[in-house]
Amino acid sequence: METRADAGVLAPEFLRVTGRRKELADTWTLELEPRAEFPFRPGQFNMVYVFGFGEVAISISGDPAAPGKLVHTVRAVGKLTTALCASKAGAQLGIRGPFGTSWPVDEAAGGDVVLVAGGLGLAPLRPAVYRILAEREKFGRVTLLYGARSPETVLYRAELRRWARAGIDVRVTVDAADARWRGNVGVVTRLIDQAAVTAGATAAFVCGPEIMMRFAVSSLTQRGIPTDRISVSMERNMKCAVGFCGHCQYGPEFICRDGPVFPFRRIEHLFRIREL
Repeated sequence: METRADAGVLAPEFLRVTGRRKELADTWTLELEPRAEFPFRPGQFNMVYVFGFGEVAISISGDPAAPGKLVHTVRAVGKLTTALCASKAGAQLGIRGPFGTSWPVDEAAGGDVVLVAGGLGLAPLRPAVYRILAEREKFGRVTLLYGARSPETVLYRAELRRWARAGIDVRVTVDAADARWRGNVGVVTRLIDQAAVTAGATAAFVCGPEIMMRFAVSSLTQRGIPTDRISVSMERNMKCAVGFCGHCQYGPEFICRDGPVFPFRRIEHLFRIREL
């Protein structure tokens, strides 16, 4: 029997936009209504098609326990994503997916979890937070370290506060602050040094700009977390989602097919090559 995940690998399914919420000056969250349940794993992505503009890979940022609602948080950085962010309720968008590997949430059960996000990298980690909170008793200390450019670019502000109340150690820092900001200032890696991050059975999930991930992984390994317990999301150059076009080839890997979430040890030798 054909499942939702098997259908439309190359041909999109057109879904209706049911909600649109402004998150930041250039960032919007879109909610779509699947015709059937749309199961996905935290960390997976969809290819989203906008009529007249084309298709783009966008991580799913909703709750895996709510497969009747498909959620994407999108930053407007070009014509295609600007058109996507402008999609209002009732608009039709083409969806292919879900594709890719996922955050190893189940494998992390029984130990501590550290999530490190930079900028919009919080969106691909958000489904993992939902999964962890839904089964909070299975995990030890859960720490979320999040860095943004400025107070105005902190994503999901209200949810960060809810997650903190739900038992996650949430720490936020900004690169530059004004006089009203009372939180941390500096790069997100400084939070790793401040937080109660220990070795042992700790798993780390890291998502953000590659330069930020490079320094975050370095800080985490200095704290004793082995590279096979650190996962990173390499979201770059994905065009077809099935390893056909070759745009996202990363050494012997295809990010869309073999990723986007990788155990860092698997790609460590590639990650350290400049301009690869």
